Amino acid sequence: MDDSRAQRLFGDSLVAPGDLASGPFRVDRDRIVSSPFFARLAGVTQVISPGGAGLLVHNRMTHSLKVAQVARAIAERVLNRDKSDLSEKLGGCDPDVVEAAALAHDLGHPPFGHLGERVLDQLARHRLRIPDGFEGNAQSYRIVTSTEIRGEATIGLNLTNAVRAAILKYPWTRHGDARYMDPPPRGAAPPADDPDGGSAKFGAYLTEADDMVAARAPFAGRVADWQQTIEASVMDTADDIAYAIHDLEDVHRVGVLQQGAVAAELMAWQRWGPATDLGRAGGAIESLRRQLHRKDGWMADDEAFTAAIELVRAELVDGLLARPFDGSLEAEARVGAFSATWTRRLVESIELVEQPAVRSGHVQLATAQWHEVQILKFVQNRFVLARPDLALHQRGQGRLLSSLVEALLAWLTDPDEEQRIPRRLRDLVELAETELPEGTPDRIGQARGRAVIDFVAGLTDNQAIGLMEALSGHSRQLWTDAFVL
Repeated sequence: MDDSRAQRLFGDSLVAPGDLASGPFRVDRDRIVSSPFFARLAGVTQVISPGGAGLLVHNRMTHSLKVAQVARAIAERVLNRDKSDLSEKLGGCDPDVVEAAALAHDLGHPPFGHLGERVLDQLARHRLRIPDGFEGNAQSYRIVTSTEIRGEATIGLNLTNAVRAAILKYPWTRHGDARYMDPPPRGAAPPADDPDGGSAKFGAYLTEADDMVAARAPFAGRVADWQQTIEASVMDTADDIAYAIHDLEDVHRVGVLQQGAVAAELMAWQRWGPATDLGRAGGAIESLRRQLHRKDGWMADDEAFTAAIELVRAELVDGLLARPFDGSLEAEARVGAFSATWTRRLVESIELVEQPAVRSGHVQLATAQWHEVQILKFVQNRFVLARPDLALHQRGQGRLLSSLVEALLAWLTDPDEEQRIPRRLRDLVELAETELPEGTPDRIGQARGRAVIDFVAGLTDNQAIGLMEALSGHSRQLWTDAFVL
């Protein structure tokens, strides 16, 4: 085995000789699945909170499992169709690597889905003065490299370089150089509410930046410094497919995706076309078309956009949504057939590109299917995520997380409570202190802030609710509340 191949396989990972029979990347996958952080994902919201919608909706664990399934199918397709060894030239595309990365990609997502991510980021940056803030992808990387425990040392999950690199959808830090590119890579532009806030999405905090560089070192000269590895690109594409298709299953099952509203929007645009007044029916999807041309001119195509609307209208609006979900076997079969058909079509369109656009990866959907995914995601964003009743629910969850962070910080800084602070929270403070260099302004305060964020991000939805109830004095379960600590 040559040195570069060995570095990609192992890096500094400690793999027992007996593990090699099944392959080092399968060892990584097993370590991820065995992690308590992975088990936690069963209690973390994907889009709709399971507590209010029964047991059929996705959580972060079932989402991760489906992403892993789709990612493996994509990787196998890439390998089967790559007759020029381009994938090897770019660093390799191993199905075990993409499966492991897909299983790990959401480990850092906090309670209450993306809402929790936004709230913790605001608190971390503006309340706790942590320059990196909070980001779910960076938190996932932190978990597998720093805060998860194996043996007696805090060394993360001890994963190979290839898998750690494949987890990095956004291989830069918050204030890294990627945000200054013109155009910047997808995710590297600053958030709309904070032009000076660094990249909106990023893959590692400064505390894990050196590890990120080491994980990507075997790919130097193969992929650009800001570009995903092939395996990360596969995982990212699979995540997009799962979000576009599988999350639609949930909103259809619980009856919040109404056929009439979706049909009116799509049909109005088909009737009026690009000249649609943005303030009338069809205007929202026209805004999407303009946004795609503005941000993704490398791929945006009006003919493909029009064809995608027609296909989604025919198969989603006139197909799946034409009959309300009633829980019957027939209804389940319709949902299953819709998901299987769309997943197969999207996976079979995957292409490996040697020189992708800045806002793309080496693995990408064909033009027609890329537009279809944009329309499916539009339906979800417009007719589910923008609903006032969901906003009402999420505002309550956001207030809960804010109150929880404040309550834990007050507990942590109470001199009379030093001996009764939860052990895990104390451990996280010690870890954060060791990561910050001497001379860091307010080093202890920043360490406490990062520890509280790490602690809260590691809770399930129900643990966050239960812990806040206990800290508010509303719980009467004295000896059973400790499960959240």
